[in-house]
Amino acid sequence: MAKINEEQVRHVAHLARLAVTDEEVQQFTVQLEKILGFAEQLNELDTTGVEPTTHVLDLKNVLRKDEVRPSLPRTEVERLAPDWEDGQVRVPAVFE
Repeated sequence: MAKINEEQVRHVAHLARLAVTDEEVQQFTVQLEKILGFAEQLNELDTTGVEPTTHVLDLKNVLRKDEVRPSLPRTEVERLAPDWEDGQVRVPAVFE
């Protein structure tokens, strides 16, 4: 079983820019050891013939076809815009 020590917990906390107390380091050391122990149990399973997956469910991205369709007439867009100037929608400045 992999052993996690307090020095490793402090190192990971430092890398993650986390401030941890001595009490938290002790607590995380125990918790991480339990997590790694559980993960090591998975190595005992026979996974012969099991395909590697990136997700437990067969997910597919559902996208619509990229089709050219008519857009709103320019006059309608101008009517919907709160402020229009020189063929462009005018928006409040975000930089000073």
